Amino acid sequence: MTMNMFEQFMSPELMMIQTALLTMLIPLLLIHHKPKLLGNRMTTAITWLLKTIMLNMTNQLSPDGQKWCKILTSLLIIILLSNLLGLLPYTFTSTSQLSMNMAMAVPLWMATIITGMVKKPSITLAHMLPEGSPTPLIPFMIIIETISLLMRPLALGVRLTANITAGHLLMTMVSTATLNFINTYVTLSIMTLLLLFLLSILELAVACIQAYVFVLLVILYLQENT
Repeated sequence: MTMNMFEQFMSPELMMIQTALLTMLIPLLLIHHKPKLLGNRMTTAITWLLKTIMLNMTNQLSPDGQKWCKILTSLLIIILLSNLLGLLPYTFTSTSQLSMNMAMAVPLWMATIITGMVKKPSITLAHMLPEGSPTPLIPFMIIIETISLLMRPLALGVRLTANITAGHLLMTMVSTATLNFINTYVTLSIMTLLLLFLLSILELAVACIQAYVFVLLVILYLQENT
């Protein structure tokens, strides 16, 4: 019986209990909770990563926007860990679910809009009408810009979902072909296995890039409103 390829996006169950939450707790095992005067290599690497992320965000944001650095850093780490953990066997990729991605995208997008309306309402409203627009086209330009503004959270969530889902489906198809050819066409099976290895490396890069792109777009939306 051939398993449906989309079943890989369902959360595994252990004794009728979904193991998605247990999967998300795996990174905690990498951190030693016993207090020490000197940190280990893992805590040093995490501290360096957090400082690098914070510095890059600080350079792009205004003083008001820099207050969001902790939230954006936490968002980047959550998406990055979810993407990377989803590449492990018998795990669940939470970022492949559109509901989760939209639950992150919509509140953040709405928060940037509310921040702009509170702090700089004139500049925020000015984005609805590009400078130099012809007078007869002003109503249509406002409608188009409004639709574009409302499509931003949808684009955030769908982009992340589509990239993660497409990569996992492609890896599933290549791995299935490798197993089917292993008893009949050994040479072809080795070639597909090599392709699967390259796809795995590509998915590692995609997992990191998509987390960065998601947070970068939120930063760009924040820049317009702060």
